[in-house]
Parts: sequence; C-alpha cells; structure tokens
Amino acid sequence: MDVRSFTVGPVAENCFIFRRDGSDTGLIVDPGDEADRLLGALDELGIANVEAILLTHTHFDHVGAVAPVARATGAPVYCPEIEVPVLADIMSFVPWPGFGPYESWDAEETVKGGEKLELAGFEIDVLLTPGHSPGHVTYALAGEPVLFSGDVLFRNSIGRTDLPGGHAPTLFESLRMLVDSYPEETVVYPGHMEITTLGAERASNPFLAELAR
Repeated sequence: MDVRSFTVGPVAENCFIFRRDGSDTGLIVDPGDEADRLLGALDELGIANVEAILLTHTHFDHVGAVAPVARATGAPVYCPEIEVPVLADIMSFVPWPGFGPYESWDAEETVKGGEKLELAGFEIDVLLTPGHSPGHVTYALAGEPVLFSGDVLFRNSIGRTDLPGGHAPTLFESLRMLVDSYPEETVVYPGHMEITTLGAERASNPFLAELAR
C-alpha cells in the first residue's frame, strides 16, 4: 500500500492519503486544514477517485478541510455517529479563539465501531477507541499491519483528555485494547507527531508502561 502524510494547519495535524500501490482510487483520513494543498496532492499522485473521507473524530484540527475536500472530490464522509453534530456545526465546538473559520458538513455515513468497510480495495475494521473524544474511532486495515489512530496514540505520548468529552480511564482502556489486539510490527499513523509502531510504543511510551503495571 501507498500512504502519504501531510502535516497541516496551525496545530500540525496529520492528514493521510492512502491507496493500493499504483491505484488511481484512494482514501483520505482526517483532512484537518489546507484543502488546496491536499487537493493538489491528489492531482500529483494521480488519484482521480477518492472513495471516502474517514474521520477518527471531529475536533476542529481534524475536520477543518472536510467541506472543501468533500465538495471537490464528491467523496462521502464517514463520521463517528455521536460526533455528527460537531461536524455539522464546527465553529460552535472550537474551544479557543483565533482558529477558523471552518465550514461545517453533514456526514453522509456514520460509524460507531464494529463496522467492516470495503473501500478502495481495502477491508477496514472500525474500532471504537473513545477517551480523547466520546466517539473516537481507529481504522485498522485487515491483512495489513496498519492503524490510523487519530488522537489516541502518538509517538511516546497519548491523546489529551482535558477537552470536553475527554476521559482518561476510558482512553487507557482504548489503548489497552489496541496494544492487546495488534502485533508489535503494526504501523501507527497518528493524528500528530511522527509515524511509529506498536512495538516501539510498548518499549518506550511512558503512558503505555502504565498499562503493564
């Protein structure tokens, strides 16, 4: 598979575009900002068809470019079910002044965990991983050691829980599920910071060390 990372916006959010090697059909995860840059990347990569836009959660830094990217590509947006109202009224949920304005969007599809999606030649398991946000999901590629973890797990860190709807014990249960369910070689594509693996995080992430105690 071919995964491209684009760090966008004022808080350095990672948007991912991925596809089967050589395919002109792809998927986008969390288009947070800089819509023109992301659309330009699709053209440069030769991706003529975006089959879906997958959202891990709806904090503004992950959804700020959803509307222009969805409109330009015609791709349906898959949004965590209980966070649909946030996507539909983004600016009402921006916790700090000075960000935006962002255009809201009505999600075409919803996910809540447990779904198996077949998109762009991939089988994708939707995992409910709340704690950073109430409806947060992680996308796991069946047959590929890959997780798109959003803001649950980062390199040597984890998602914050001090925003509305955050809950630390719940986040740790989500982390435990990921660590227990996937092998060490699983590549983690996070919503911020560098790409990592579950093995590397098991070995060095101080927050995951708490799970072993």
